[in-house]
Amino acid sequence: MLERIHNAQGLIDSACRKLGRQINIMEVCGTHTVAIFRNGIRSILPKTLKLLSGPGCPVCVTDQSYIDIVLQLADREDCLIATYGDMIRVPGEKGSLETRSAKANVKVVLSTEDALQLAKDNPGKTVVFVAVGFETTTPATAVVVKEAAEQAVENFYILAGHKLVVPAMCALVSEKNHNIDAFLCPGHVSAIIGYGAFAEVVDAFSRPCVVAGFEPVQIVEGLAEICRQLADGKAQLKSVYKAVVTETGNVSAQKAIAECFEPADGYWRGLGKIPKSTLRLKDKYSRFDAFKRFGLIETPSEDTTGCRCGEVLCGLIDPQQCGLFETKCTARTPIGPCMVSSEGACAAWYKYGRDKKT
Repeated sequence: MLERIHNAQGLIDSACRKLGRQINIMEVCGTHTVAIFRNGIRSILPKTLKLLSGPGCPVCVTDQSYIDIVLQLADREDCLIATYGDMIRVPGEKGSLETRSAKANVKVVLSTEDALQLAKDNPGKTVVFVAVGFETTTPATAVVVKEAAEQAVENFYILAGHKLVVPAMCALVSEKNHNIDAFLCPGHVSAIIGYGAFAEVVDAFSRPCVVAGFEPVQIVEGLAEICRQLADGKAQLKSVYKAVVTETGNVSAQKAIAECFEPADGYWRGLGKIPKSTLRLKDKYSRFDAFKRFGLIETPSEDTTGCRCGEVLCGLIDPQQCGLFETKCTARTPIGPCMVSSEGACAAWYKYGRDKKT
């Protein structure tokens, strides 16, 4: 393994010398961000290679307007909110789900099946599952929606907040951050959608896209492949995570998603409204749509806290450039979602990289 890392490091150094300029590579996935910090990968890279943390943390990119809707539902006496634990501390305009937990109408679940069972166990309540995540977790939501339909569970709803990675990447390089030279693509998402899904980014924007796993050697080899492409002046699509990721991905999971959901325009923190970037329930399953059940409309909201998570997610600034970082915003007292989530860039910088400048 050390030999492979050393060889990849040599390729990176050679390519950077050949280019003779700063290279900006965005790791899209929050798990990559954490792995890069935890394994000290930044310390072995040339100073001319800058890693940018992207919008690969589903909790972080969820717009505040969605959080405010969740809090609105949590304040209703007739509702039970079922959510994964990573959403509990995410702040909205008026607190978080954590502040509502004393009312006993917020339940942390470990799976979508747990959320459906909660509805079965509480027939007198309307159970709303906070469905946040990328393509990795969407199939599980689709499965329970189908089960709820088959079992005629009338009090189960989902607040659809699932998002699609590729439209966000396209929006980044076309509108928000033209300085991104290439993408280190997410491993978990790619296992579902296949590395072929990133062809749009390569073809339309001439940005290398390389899928990597989460072991240090795979990350460094992924970066080496990107640097090679940049030095050669030719953007390509490639995976160095061949044991898990195929070109076509998990077809069964894709079919489950397609049966229940369809793409719709949606709001992202920092990126604004992106066409066809979120998933909503198809008409066939619209009776499980919490937005329709409660007449809710998601509209963008302004963050007045001074948090700059949106800029961090776009790779425009490092967390340390936010005036709240490490002062008012800490792991104990998080102000923005990038500090709340364990996959957030601010949380990673706070835990591993506060004394580093790059």
